[in-house]
Amino acid sequence: MTLAKSLTTLLAALAMAAGALGASAPAAPDPDSGRWSWPLSPRPGVLRIFDPPDKPWLSGHRGVDVGPASDGGKVTAPSDGVVTFAGVVVDRPVLTIDHGGGLKSSFEPVTSELKAGDVVRKGQAIGTLEPGHCGVSTCLHWGVRRGEEYLNPLGFVADLRPSILLPLS
Repeated sequence: MTLAKSLTTLLAALAMAAGALGASAPAAPDPDSGRWSWPLSPRPGVLRIFDPPDKPWLSGHRGVDVGPASDGGKVTAPSDGVVTFAGVVVDRPVLTIDHGGGLKSSFEPVTSELKAGDVVRKGQAIGTLEPGHCGVSTCLHWGVRRGEEYLNPLGFVADLRPSILLPLS
C-alpha cells in the first residue's frame, strides 16, 4: 500500500470516527453561524478553562472565567433568550438565560435589573460585572448547560476543533 493511499485510508477512518462521536455528543451552535457572541467586549481572555468533573458530585470547573472586563463591566447576552433566574446564589449575584433547545447560560457575579421572564436579545446589556470571583482581578464566570450536562461555553463562540494537517499530494 502506498503512503498516499495509507494516509487517505487513515483520514477516511478518522472522519468516520469523528462523525460517530459527533452523532452522540450534544451539538453546539455552529461558531461560524454567528449565533452566539462573547458576553464581554472586546473579546476577553480566558483566565480559567472549562474543566468538568469526571462524576457530577466531584469538584471541577463547570464553565470558563473570562476577563478582564472593560466598558464598566457591562455583560451582554450571547444569544437571544428568556431570563429564568436573577438573584443571589450563596454570596454571588447570578443571572441565567434560557436560549431554547435545552440550552441555558449563567453568568456570575453579575448584578442586573432583569427579572425572570424578561426577553433578551443577542448583544443586549444584561447586567454589570461585580468583583469577587477571581480574587484581585475582575472576571466573569460563564457556564452553559444542556439539560443537566455542562458544556464548554467556548464552543459556542470559537471553533475548538483540532487542526488536521493534510498531505501535500
